[in-house]
Amino acid sequence: MATEQKDNEIITAEIAPVAAAAAAAPVPEAPAEKRRGRGERPMRRRPSSRPPRVRSEFDQRIINIRRVARVVAGGRRFSFSVAIIVGNKKGKVGVGLGKAGDTSLAIDKAVRAAKKNLITVALTKDSSIAHEVSAKYCAARVTIMPVKGRGLVAGSSVRSVLELAGITNVIAKLRSGSKNGLNNARAAVEALKTLKA
Repeated sequence: MATEQKDNEIITAEIAPVAAAAAAAPVPEAPAEKRRGRGERPMRRRPSSRPPRVRSEFDQRIINIRRVARVVAGGRRFSFSVAIIVGNKKGKVGVGLGKAGDTSLAIDKAVRAAKKNLITVALTKDSSIAHEVSAKYCAARVTIMPVKGRGLVAGSSVRSVLELAGITNVIAKLRSGSKNGLNNARAAVEALKTLKA
């Protein structure tokens, strides 16, 4: 018992100066900035070597996206068909069709096709058209009439064609029962082609 007590006294005597020195020593401060966890990115980014993307002057509107198939010896091969309208709202408009195995590729193809088929529309001072025009494309028949102060009164894909061409104060009538958006848009473009300034 006495030996245990002596051992305890010796240990406490050895530990006491170490504990006192530790208490007197200054405590290192934690770094002010927050430490990043795993997977977090550094705060600063390196400047990109790529030039900034230039925004296209043309707006685009998708008429429809269809999944189409062709039959081959091994079965069916599926791809996507996209019809798109492109315009700058300042008198230029075009309709294009693109087909590819992926929707984004099909959209790119359709935009390229629409830009190839751009037409320039002769607009009046109030962004209308000079006279009444009508056209037929396949089964679609469209008539476009200028009307002062009415805004844009049109339906189906004809409205998108007129909006992207920048035309207002017109009424567009679909004279056929065709529900095919692509044909209606192409009929509207054919009608706008016949405009005389």
